[in-house]
Amino acid sequence: MGEIGDSRPEPAARTGTSLRDPRPADTGPAPGPASAQRVVPLRHPGRWVATVVVLVVLAQIGHGLVTNPFFQWDRFGYWFLRPVVLEGLLITLKVTALSAVFGLLGGVVLALCRLSRSPVLQLVSWGYVWLFRSVPLIVLLLFLYNFSALYPSLGLGVPFGPTFVQFDETALATEIVIAVVGLSLNEAAYAAEVVRGGILSVDQGQHEAAAALGLPRRYQFRRIVAPQALRSIVPNYVNQLIGLIKSTSLVFYVSLLDLFGQVQSLGSTYPGDIVPLLMVATVWYVILTSIVSVVQYYVERRFARGSVRTMPLTPLQKLRTGVAELRGRIAAGALR
Repeated sequence: MGEIGDSRPEPAARTGTSLRDPRPADTGPAPGPASAQRVVPLRHPGRWVATVVVLVVLAQIGHGLVTNPFFQWDRFGYWFLRPVVLEGLLITLKVTALSAVFGLLGGVVLALCRLSRSPVLQLVSWGYVWLFRSVPLIVLLLFLYNFSALYPSLGLGVPFGPTFVQFDETALATEIVIAVVGLSLNEAAYAAEVVRGGILSVDQGQHEAAAALGLPRRYQFRRIVAPQALRSIVPNYVNQLIGLIKSTSLVFYVSLLDLFGQVQSLGSTYPGDIVPLLMVATVWYVILTSIVSVVQYYVERRFARGSVRTMPLTPLQKLRTGVAELRGRIAAGALR
């Protein structure tokens, strides 16, 4: 019989790496350090397309505003600082300031009534907020303007009894009084919800800790709850002022010539200048709301100091940082 061949496989050819050698074969030069590798940022073509489209649209709008003779920018410049327009602007500022103060005070009282333990105060506060948030402001102003038809005189005295002092409602309710009262009543309903939301935003543990220390309820509210609630109340109410500034344009319907009222009156006298007069009112309202928006930004930034670790940069700080980075890039490019 012939010899039986060895059934073991032939050994692999020696190529510099054995079958059991765990080290990988040499595939080329080792890569350089990570700092020498160039990082390619992710591209966003959609963002660039959207940016170009927005810039084109803005350029078309600006070109139309400048070149369209219908806007009559020469008449706009004539009316913008006229004394009659500035008088209406002062009335707008006066009505806004008084309505903001009285509306906030009324909102604080309504919010405290809503949060009280008295069911009567809770119901009355809820009913007030529900009613005045449901009635349009123009309807409220017109109702107050005709209030003398329902009550020609007002008096002070014993309830359901004799009257000691009487007032003539027609002499008492002037146009500016009607405007301030109407705006304040409407503003108090919205301010009440802002104040109530700010108080409810305070963690319940703060109330429990103050109660555990045996502090009086007034002291708890004044020293513990109110400072924390202001972080939410103040920025939101400053935002509410922007709507109040625009709402003052409705007082024209109660014969008070504010900024919008003066513009409407001048437009009736000078029908050829209606568009530039409307642009005058628009620009002044934009200026007023922009000032309030700047105040709102810094108020929110101030009250956010306890809730964020790093304060965001202001627009001026961002501009300075951008200019410094641009100078650094220009200097680095000049050295190459």
